[in-house]
Amino acid sequence: MKIAFLIIVLLHGLIHLLGFVKGFELREVKELTLPISKTLGVVWLTATILFLTYCVLHLLNSKYAWLIGLFAVILSQVLIIIFWKDAKFGTIPNIIILAVSIVSFGYYNFQKIIQQETTHLLNKNVSTENRPLNESDLTILPEPVKKWLKNLGVIGKPFISYGKVTQSAEMQMKPEQDNWMTATAIQYTTIDNPAFIWSVDVKMNSILSFHGRDKFEDGKGEMLIKLNSLFNIVNERGEKLDEGTLQRYLGEMVWFPSLALSPYIIWEQLDENTAKATMTYKGTSGSGTFYFNSNGDVTKFSALRYKGNETDAKRYNWEMNILDYKTFEGIKVPAKMTSTWKLDDKDWTWLKLEVTDIKYNKNASH
Repeated sequence: MKIAFLIIVLLHGLIHLLGFVKGFELREVKELTLPISKTLGVVWLTATILFLTYCVLHLLNSKYAWLIGLFAVILSQVLIIIFWKDAKFGTIPNIIILAVSIVSFGYYNFQKIIQQETTHLLNKNVSTENRPLNESDLTILPEPVKKWLKNLGVIGKPFISYGKVTQSAEMQMKPEQDNWMTATAIQYTTIDNPAFIWSVDVKMNSILSFHGRDKFEDGKGEMLIKLNSLFNIVNERGEKLDEGTLQRYLGEMVWFPSLALSPYIIWEQLDENTAKATMTYKGTSGSGTFYFNSNGDVTKFSALRYKGNETDAKRYNWEMNILDYKTFEGIKVPAKMTSTWKLDDKDWTWLKLEVTDIKYNKNASH
């Protein structure tokens, strides 16, 4: 689809050269019956240059391609209106290019908002403390949690204050959906003042996509999903979402093990391989249970979470099942996992997630 679009832009841009050729009388152009001055010939050439520039920038996924595309379409359409008799069919590719440019602008604007929110979150939450985590710090924790942290390799490494997780995923939006949509995501998480911001790009098909942003800050959750970065599909806030987002944050401790020592978390050992964590932060509380194997690896996290934010939304068991581990910056963390809702009539695995990179503290700012 992208190649076909670029061919349309390229051909449409080159056709504008005919106006330049006729204006400077370089050769006869029978397709253009109306006279063209040299001044307008230069304008036709400028439109060609703009379209070719847009073509290159779009190919390179430049965030500013939409702006050049918009200028090119405006200039081209003005010329088409002036020479309507000869050039009216050029309106069709202009409409196509305008539509793509508008979608690109929506994506640019959405990403700009996420960048501003991320900068705000990191500036607000970054700790200056860089002391190493010692084994004596673990004395207050339940035995399976101690074993897990020792097994990860965090002893002797600096406390994690914040981090960046890069992910690839397959997703489903509804339990009855058969096909899986591909997605890429980036998450920034802070520990000292608990918060995260997660942005995801999901490809539905060759034309449609949606872009989402989940956020947890100051004990409040937010969920925003836009179709092609333009039209709101979901824009939610509320107490149920606050609780569910906090529980998600709690479960993602598996990537940020320093969170286990947060003063906002109370631990309860359930048996030799299970521990329950309850977190309370700025008026929002939530719990979840971590399951460990005999080696000290986390195998599952489960929480009784609200599915949805509606007034009649019910709590269901929500599970993160860990399939594989990987080491990032010397710390062994889950790299492959699934997310499953245990619904009344079926188990719905809606997410297959792979962590492709994790950076901690100063490295996460790069």
